[in-house]
Amino acid sequence: MEKEGLILEKKILKEKRGKIKGELSEKIRNFEVINKKLKLLTRESKGSYSEEKETTEKIYSVLKKDINNYEEAIKTPYFGRVDFRELKGQKESIYIGKQSVNSSLDGEEIVVDWRTPVADLYYSGTGGDAYYKSPNGIIEGSLSLKRKFLFKEDSLQDIFDEGINEIIIKSGLEESDLVDEFLKINLEESRGKKLKEVVATIQKEQNEIIRWPKNLPIIVQGSAGSGKTTVALHRLAYLIYRYSESIKGKDILVLAPNKLFLDYISDILPNLGVNEVNQTTFQELVLKHLKSKFKIKGKDEKLKYIIEANDLEKCRFTINSSKIKGTLMFKDIIDRYISLLESASVEITDITIEGYVLFNKREIMRLYLKDLKSYPINKRKDEIKRYLNLKIKEKIEILCLQVDLDWDKNIKEIKRELNDSNERRARLIKVYSERDKIKESIKSNSKKVMNEYFKNWRGITSKDIYFDLFKNEEFFEFATLGNIPKDLLDFMREELEENNSNGVIDEDDLAPLLYINMLLEGVEEKNKYSHIVVDEAQDYNPFQIYLVNRLTKGNSLTLVGDIAQGIYYYKGIKSWQDIVDKVFEGKATYIQLTQSYRSTVEIIDFAECSLKAQNLNLKNAKPVLRHGEKPKIVKCNSEKEAALKIKDIINEIFEKGKSSIAIITKTVEEGKAIEKIIKKETNLKISLLKGNEKENNEDIIIIPSYLTKGLEFDATIIYNPSELNYKDNILDQRLLYVSLTRALHYEYIIEINNLTKMIRA
Repeated sequence: MEKEGLILEKKILKEKRGKIKGELSEKIRNFEVINKKLKLLTRESKGSYSEEKETTEKIYSVLKKDINNYEEAIKTPYFGRVDFRELKGQKESIYIGKQSVNSSLDGEEIVVDWRTPVADLYYSGTGGDAYYKSPNGIIEGSLSLKRKFLFKEDSLQDIFDEGINEIIIKSGLEESDLVDEFLKINLEESRGKKLKEVVATIQKEQNEIIRWPKNLPIIVQGSAGSGKTTVALHRLAYLIYRYSESIKGKDILVLAPNKLFLDYISDILPNLGVNEVNQTTFQELVLKHLKSKFKIKGKDEKLKYIIEANDLEKCRFTINSSKIKGTLMFKDIIDRYISLLESASVEITDITIEGYVLFNKREIMRLYLKDLKSYPINKRKDEIKRYLNLKIKEKIEILCLQVDLDWDKNIKEIKRELNDSNERRARLIKVYSERDKIKESIKSNSKKVMNEYFKNWRGITSKDIYFDLFKNEEFFEFATLGNIPKDLLDFMREELEENNSNGVIDEDDLAPLLYINMLLEGVEEKNKYSHIVVDEAQDYNPFQIYLVNRLTKGNSLTLVGDIAQGIYYYKGIKSWQDIVDKVFEGKATYIQLTQSYRSTVEIIDFAECSLKAQNLNLKNAKPVLRHGEKPKIVKCNSEKEAALKIKDIINEIFEKGKSSIAIITKTVEEGKAIEKIIKKETNLKISLLKGNEKENNEDIIIIPSYLTKGLEFDATIIYNPSELNYKDNILDQRLLYVSLTRALHYEYIIEINNLTKMIRA
């Protein structure tokens, strides 16, 4: 028998759906009228501009979007309800959904958008006295009901009232621990291949981050499965709604670790009604600014080398080179080097034509080193050129007078030395001709000469300057203040030249190149973003974070990451406090998320040993109290037996109603080997990911450990995490921790050799 509240809510749902359908019908009628009008205006304009047509197109676009939204809203109009009574006001039942739906008849809010101020009561309000922040100030009142709706296939299945014992039950682990049954039901669902929006289940600590003001950087340290990526993307949707007059989707940038990750998160923003958001990698961002198409030697290629390196000295140099290039100290080195180049002024010479000085270098140096010093280097050169162009007509006239004066002496000598004769006339004609030729050249070619001068002067690129930094040992020694040993400098120079000869740029060189480009060209305000989200921020170095912040308006930046998953440990962020202090000068907000919504209690407990081994002094991940099977260790005597066991495990997972499965190897090579055996011994349809894929459409994948960060799967199979594979060092600790925290529901360990001590049998 259905409970009374559910019966009532089904009746209300029917009424609200009826109202939404009525609004939808009205919008469809208006759309048809506008569509006809637009077709007529298009024919009449015959391709020429029409203001009325442009206005009609905007109305057409808005109506089309509204129709799509309302059609979606009919299926699942809302997910929550709060009953709130303002002080001295009437109690209102407010239904909260992914988008607002208003009545055109009486202005009634049939459903309110989850991003509205009043919806904050659903996420953060508690029963009794409550308030929310509106643009007009604090609205106080009383919250008497907070209800959540569970829809299945567009049908209302159940309701959950926060605070009622049958909904919030004691966990049995600790007397004080409670679990939200509505959240638990949602987490137990199969996730599929893409990250999903979670507007119905946003938790209080996540909600605070989503609604945080945009004016200062916010850094979110989130345990594995804490939803930090999801929170960051929902924050974008909120910011666009909250600051709709000043921020559009195209003004926002999301930086992700790779194209595969971008594919994984690609559904969230469109599902939240947010479009046109720029989504890319740091690598692609730099290439766009440099306007270059370098072949990049990626960080995963370098990580693979470090994992497998036999030449320990070269490996040490490789690590130290990466480390140095990612520091703010290296930024200071570039600053000093650029200052040296400026003070040396080696490029500045007179601008000459026909042996005459059009503009002398003293004037150009004064403009360059003093008067226009505040401009970026190449913009400064452009300003000097513009300034000299204003004076060139006058300069040409002066030079022509100077030519007349210089040649007048020759003419007088010929006239004095020779009597009037054919010879005298011939020599005078020749002299006049040569003089006039010079004057004509000055008049005709001065602008061309000046343009060529500035083309050559301005033509120096970021790459030129960067390479010269390493080639000029005297300047390098001064710029580094002698802090980089010669053997390391020699290695860095040789590495740079070797990469260049192979036609590649190391990803570690991208930040210095971008910074030099900024010094040369500056960053125009129109090319900055209103907000930037950096995901997996722990794998960025301080120099990269500094540069990303330079690309924002007003330092509006959200960084999300987990130091415990910092597999590029040799160059990544050691401490968030370093970033707060050194990049943002103390002006940033730091928040730590410790609740894990991904994995079961058993899976998180299983991964704890690899987390503790890192000694990071981070709070342990606290799982939502959702229990499941303990991770299973499956012992095998050979790779062939492992392949057959994997087939059995996959069938077992399918039988449990789950489909998204990852076989996690340490490296790509290990993945290739097991893929070959699995395909030989079984009929499984399986796909190996190597890191250069733009998307993943397979249910079962083999994936190396370092590509799994940020991803999650219904089930994972960790392949042969042996003592040999995962040693007691910081890199292996983090790779293992990442691998062990990807599963939502089921986790299996394939043991062929002796297990690493970081896994508790």
